[in-house]
Amino acid sequence: MLKGFKDFLMRGNVIDLAVAVIIGAAFTTIVTSFTDGLIKPLINSAGGTKAAEGLGFRIIGGNPSTFLDFGAVINAAINFVIVAAIVYFVIVLPVKHIQDRRKRGEEPGPAEPTDVELLAEIRDLLRQQQSR
Repeated sequence: MLKGFKDFLMRGNVIDLAVAVIIGAAFTTIVTSFTDGLIKPLINSAGGTKAAEGLGFRIIGGNPSTFLDFGAVINAAINFVIVAAIVYFVIVLPVKHIQDRRKRGEEPGPAEPTDVELLAEIRDLLRQQQSR
């Protein structure tokens, strides 16, 4: 049972899906709080029209909705880079290493079904179709 589960996890599409989910959810809140709490105040201290607004400027002076917030854009870019680096070094690189070892033959790959198992599956499917 555990070997089948390991084979399932080692398929490329499952790993890609896991990476997408992690990028989308798990690390985002941690990294966002890090950049909002530590990085953004440093970026905002670099200047802007008002210290409270951060790095940016207003296109129309009295209209707060026209503020171009460069600090938020830089913050989002830093978020993305941190999350991508964590996912790459924690998930993608180790899985790639395991897949390379399998290609060299150091570790067995996922078990392929035998001819007998395939024929039994075909037989069962044909029986199901006939009983309908």
